[in-house]
Amino acid sequence: MAMEDDDRPRKKVTHEIGQDLSLLSVEELTERVALLNTEIARLEEAATKKRASRDAANSVFKS
Repeated sequence: MAMEDDDRPRKKVTHEIGQDLSLLSVEELTERVALLNTEIARLEEAATKKRASRDAANSVFKS
């Protein structure tokens, strides 16, 4: 039995750095900006946690 397009899971929106943006609509560009802003916040949070962990470890070994 053949699968119809509506039955297939939708591809998650992703963004590739440097990709051609000329074929994207304003809505798609706005969606990608939101996606990237969310990812930036996630990366900054991870960096903050790693920095805190590293600083805690450094303080134990320098004591």
